[in-house]
Amino acid sequence: MNQQSKTTGIDRSKWVIFTCVAIAQFMVVLDTAIINVALPVIKRQLHFSNSGIQWVVTAYVLTFGGFLLFGGRTADLFGRRRMLLIGMIAFTVCSLLVGIAPSTGYLVVLRAFQGVAAGIMSPSALSIVLATFEEGHDRNQALGYWSMVATGGAAVGLLLGGVLTQYAGWRWNFFINVPVGVVMGLVIARVVPAHQREEERTTLDAPGAVLVTAGLMALIFYFSQAPAWGWGDARTIGALGVAIVLLAVFVVNEQRSKHPLVTLSIFKNRNLSGANVMMGALYAGNLGMFFLMTLYLQDVERYSAIKTGLAFLPFPIILGAVSSQLRRFIVRHGYKRYLVLGPALVAIGMAWLCFLPLHGSYLEHVLPSLLVMPVGYGMSFAPMYAAATSGVPARQGGLASGLITTSQQMGGAVGLAVLSGIAASFTASLIHDSVPQALTSGYNLAMAICVGFTVLALAVATAVIRAPKPGAKPSDPRQAADVAPTSPDPSEVAA
Repeated sequence: MNQQSKTTGIDRSKWVIFTCVAIAQFMVVLDTAIINVALPVIKRQLHFSNSGIQWVVTAYVLTFGGFLLFGGRTADLFGRRRMLLIGMIAFTVCSLLVGIAPSTGYLVVLRAFQGVAAGIMSPSALSIVLATFEEGHDRNQALGYWSMVATGGAAVGLLLGGVLTQYAGWRWNFFINVPVGVVMGLVIARVVPAHQREEERTTLDAPGAVLVTAGLMALIFYFSQAPAWGWGDARTIGALGVAIVLLAVFVVNEQRSKHPLVTLSIFKNRNLSGANVMMGALYAGNLGMFFLMTLYLQDVERYSAIKTGLAFLPFPIILGAVSSQLRRFIVRHGYKRYLVLGPALVAIGMAWLCFLPLHGSYLEHVLPSLLVMPVGYGMSFAPMYAAATSGVPARQGGLASGLITTSQQMGGAVGLAVLSGIAASFTASLIHDSVPQALTSGYNLAMAICVGFTVLALAVATAVIRAPKPGAKPSDPRQAADVAPTSPDPSEVAA
């Protein structure tokens, strides 16, 4: 009886730890989406130009995506909790400063620093989850909830952003992080154990960190500016060239470095590589869909900020229900079928949004997709996290976390840039239509590209991801790389 009580206490403490780091992750995800509803108000009050307002979002995504691999590796080398707390303190301070920013320049620069802090927080938080839960059904359940935080945060952000913008002012979209950050920082310092470094050395591959960070930022910058400058513009091509050169030199550096930032052999893990490609493609469609639907509801249907947020409310509710229950189905059936079925459902829901009419009905033209898509996302994200982190040695947990989060943010950044550019250019070409009709046509075309991103994820799931053998426990680490942790030992199920 005492042993059972002790075991129950250990399990409870794991979920307390999970809750703490999940709230930290929720802050990061929330700031990617919460600002979307407030952009028109910020534009008016701070006198942003039409082309300049995008940098309120782009500056954050640019540095967030660029610093994720750096943040993941520092978590491995210097301690997960330490780096999470450093990132959280910086994120909280930056949130306060962004909230009081007096001008456009200050706001954009501070959003960039806030992205750096998020790039340190996010992989550190996920690596703590991986260290807390061993591979098996407990980790699958944790990753299911984690995916709910990662994806549902965008939908909740739209609702919360609408409420705060309408009733408290846009600056409270950032001020709200301050009390949460202070309280959770104190709780994490007390509750989350100080994980030992996974490696004795603390030598960081500084050249590799600089090269990959600069290369990823240049790549995101290319996709962000190409729609405005033109895909064939010399500046656009130059930005792409810089990105390619930096990332190529980074690969050469990692091959020659004694202690590389990214051990390139990690990509021999077929499921890890496939899951990262899937994450990038699926999140490109996900973030793009929220962006387009927000603009459609506000610019065409004339929804208020809070009404726009309420329109998305079914999404996080359904996503939470599916994500929390998915583990039991994965235990029975494995996860490959859900990695195929999930994107298929998302694509069907998005396809419904490709035919939005001028002055459409919410119940007929929008709600059906918001009932189908979260089911698909709930089936997709937890298995992707599992595939991307299974079979990875503990000393590379932060790296694996950084990779999957980098794929998520890079996918989101590319999706936003490409889709907003396509929508804007197609709308501008329809000079003979009314403005609302031209906007609607542009959003419909861009939504079709969202479907294309999702179908790409479906193709990767079908052709690349390998289904694990139920109950398989590979003894050879090289075999472990291709086995995902979604099907526990039959003896564990019986117990």
